[in-house]
Amino acid sequence: MSAFYVPARLAQPTRVSANPAEARKRVLKLYREWYRCAPDIVSSYELSIPVSAARYAIRQRFEYNRYVTDPKAIDVLIAKSHMEFQETMNHWKMRDHVLGLLLKPKQRPQKTFMQKFIEGRDEEAITPAASGIV
Repeated sequence: MSAFYVPARLAQPTRVSANPAEARKRVLKLYREWYRCAPDIVSSYELSIPVSAARYAIRQRFEYNRYVTDPKAIDVLIAKSHMEFQETMNHWKMRDHVLGLLLKPKQRPQKTFMQKFIEGRDEEAITPAASGIV
């Protein structure tokens, strides 16, 4: 794949998976797109990380949502990840956004409503928009 894409070529309508097998097929296709474009992402954004590190980060992002079983949630995650892919490949992101996607782990301990209430803030509500691949 080339480093620069025609924006309309990457656009896809939002789809609903008919069954879990179709959702799995769509996830694998999206993962392959990300994985194959890792060298283009690293070179076009001039990232100071090896391609293998970028591929590892992509894998970790997909592994984070591996055990999601709700078909509707899977469809939303696919749509968000595809939007991130389109924005990344069309250079609608800055270099720091891409580094944030690849290097910043999104692992936070889950808190109950009461814990958030006592702290006086909801961390998920203030997460930046460019917080990463699904």
